Amino acid sequence: MTRPLTIMLCAGEPSGDALGADLMAELRVLRPGARLIGVGGPAMQAQGLVSFFGIGELAVMGIKEVVPKLRLLFRRMKQVADFALRTKPDVVVLIDSGDFNHRVARRIRAADPSIKLIKYVSPQIWASRPGRAEKMKAWLDHVLCLLPFEPPYYEKVGLPATFVGHPAVARASRAVGGDALRAGLGIAPDAKLLCVLPGSRRFEVRNLTPVFREAVAELKRSIPDLVCVLPTVPNVEAHVRRLTADWPAPLHILKGEADRFAAFDAADAALAASGTVTTELAVAGVPMVAAYDLGWLTTAIWRRMLTIRFMTIVNLVLDRPAIPEFVEARGEGKAIAAALLPLLTDAAAAAAQRADLAEAVQKLGSNENASRKAADVVLQIAEAAR
Repeated sequence: MTRPLTIMLCAGEPSGDALGADLMAELRVLRPGARLIGVGGPAMQAQGLVSFFGIGELAVMGIKEVVPKLRLLFRRMKQVADFALRTKPDVVVLIDSGDFNHRVARRIRAADPSIKLIKYVSPQIWASRPGRAEKMKAWLDHVLCLLPFEPPYYEKVGLPATFVGHPAVARASRAVGGDALRAGLGIAPDAKLLCVLPGSRRFEVRNLTPVFREAVAELKRSIPDLVCVLPTVPNVEAHVRRLTADWPAPLHILKGEADRFAAFDAADAALAASGTVTTELAVAGVPMVAAYDLGWLTTAIWRRMLTIRFMTIVNLVLDRPAIPEFVEARGEGKAIAAALLPLLTDAAAAAAQRADLAEAVQKLGSNENASRKAADVVLQIAEAAR
């Protein structure tokens, strides 16, 4: 009996889990009989994946966060690689989480070069350490890129790469239900609503929530009827609730993807940790301010390696500061509030940023289904391997 086409996926954090879930949905449409195995979070599990450990412990970043967990992380890397070597899938799709997944790929390639390895989401080689493309050729067979300017970095070193587009673009239709969300939460239709998104990793929530609280307290002085919604994910929900217990404005903590996208639809503006969510907000047309804080030591090292001016995808694609960015957010609450205030109170300022967001989304491939394109490439490589 012929073994079914077997595709292994590995995602290590919520943004990768969302990518993996969308990819799985497309794979099931294109190859209903394919066997999908590996590691993922709630979104991928909802698509039928039986994950052999929870991914919450992998969503770490920054020196202070990573070092105490090194032993656990290396044990998980070995566990994922051993699972691939034991099951021998037709292809392994390693989704985002570069530091973790690249080490997994090296382990698999060293032990069994016949297993095809795809990296879904290019590391930011255009931002720092461009020499990584040459090294990645030794342990990967293909890279699926979200940004149009990424494939040439790989092509010039002989590593096949495909621009599939940003999956967040295909999620535009999900940003609905804003009026119903406001009504259900008892938020007046004309109340100013700020969507607060301090991140999906514990260190992000820990570092950014106090800064975001300071910014909201400052905004409340100018906007007395300000209300906040905060979509969160299971692995940080407890931390979010603890850190927002004394929030200076009415706050509604939301769970689940539907409420998150409804919050985008309902919000007048957003304050977000830099990451995938800023692209999702751009697709939904939500004016925003982006912030980040890796801690002083990691930031100091990171700045020495950077070759770019911006951290958000919108600003990178446009090559101008359409979204106000605060890379070292600690102590910047008042400045962040000052950047948010016109987006909440000045219709012209909000409209100007929305126009910039639409331009950036267009450049990301606004009419393409990135997950379907990614699934096509994955299946081509998997079937060729058989």
